Amino acid sequence: MTAGLVGTATADTATTDTATADTAATTPVPAAGHTVDGIRAAIRPILARLQASAAAREQARDYAFDDVRALAEQRITLTGIAHADGGAGGTVRDTADLVIAIARADSNVAQALRGSFLTAHQVATRPDLPHRAVTLRRLRDGDLFAGTANERTGGANGSVTTTIRRDGDGYVVNGEKYYSTGGLYASWFSGSAKDEHGTLFGFTVPVDREGVQRLDDFDAVGQRLTASGTTRLINVRVSPDEVVVRDNTRLANPWLGSFAQLYLAAVEAGIAAATLDDAVRFVREKARPIKHSTADRSSDDPYVRITVGEIAARAQAARSVVLFAADVLESVRGLTGRSARAAGAEAAVTVAQTGVLAIESALRAAELLFDVAGGSITSRDLGFDRHWRNARTVANHNPRQWKASVAGAYHLVGEEPPTTGLF
Repeated sequence: MTAGLVGTATADTATTDTATADTAATTPVPAAGHTVDGIRAAIRPILARLQASAAAREQARDYAFDDVRALAEQRITLTGIAHADGGAGGTVRDTADLVIAIARADSNVAQALRGSFLTAHQVATRPDLPHRAVTLRRLRDGDLFAGTANERTGGANGSVTTTIRRDGDGYVVNGEKYYSTGGLYASWFSGSAKDEHGTLFGFTVPVDREGVQRLDDFDAVGQRLTASGTTRLINVRVSPDEVVVRDNTRLANPWLGSFAQLYLAAVEAGIAAATLDDAVRFVREKARPIKHSTADRSSDDPYVRITVGEIAARAQAARSVVLFAADVLESVRGLTGRSARAAGAEAAVTVAQTGVLAIESALRAAELLFDVAGGSITSRDLGFDRHWRNARTVANHNPRQWKASVAGAYHLVGEEPPTTGLF
């Protein structure tokens, strides 16, 4: 699982390559055949496989390495990146819609890809992104990214105890990060560390760099296969071109976490859609009318129809608010100065409100699933409980009470949202 600060943790991706390679990468390489529609068509059979195997894989703790690699090979993260940069084109809406589709097939996989999509979004929307050219080249190569600023060392929200110190012509990093979402799938890991003066740095290293240890120790009730465990950094050597000072205070729009939060809402929308899929399939193929039903088939039972209709409404609501917020985020692109700050604050609030609705829609849909049948639908073999567990676990990343409170403060007194990355 990844918390909201991953949005900023992956913003400052760096490189092991030389400055010459960085310069060379500024020449866009056309992504032949990669379009928004082309990517969606190419991944359709992959998503079908993921959906068919999701319940069994969770029970067996079986990661979808082959299918995740297959998604990466179709360059899914080029969605939303301009054609001029060798991307597939498209908008924030296109990206959000793609994430919903992946989460509908398997929300664990969608969550595990979050760091990669956040990295791609930073490339797509920030021409000033440090090491942008090399990061863009890695995305065109189909590389996947993981990263987090989060630690389990206590202290105030966002506190960083991972250290970085000068050593010869480079740096050495020591520390431990948790919620390293997608870490087992990724090629690159991004994190944050402080030096002896308290300066915050971002760094990006290959996951096979000596001293980088990835642990499969995530133990939440849901989202069990997101590869979101601990990453230990033991005397990891980092070169100067893999490091950047982390300071978002000078940005016109400091709410860099808005897309990261929208991503979580898109995962919730995908879970709601998956719940509807399972409800319809179970009623049509397996459910039997209860003894006092007036219907000969469960699909004809008026109470079952009401329940499935409400699940469908919840799924539609979640999807609709996510796509609406995506359009609001798209409208912020290219703005500068005061207009960028005002639009960024409004977009952050819109995303926060979206999070509230998407979370509640997914949780309610996942609960209602069990009302379409009797005791048989609770069988462990079906794994239908995973929808609620997954929705609940995603929801606990950044609790919706804080989102609602921030939205209320904005509407009542014009108070800007926090710039912690959680809005």
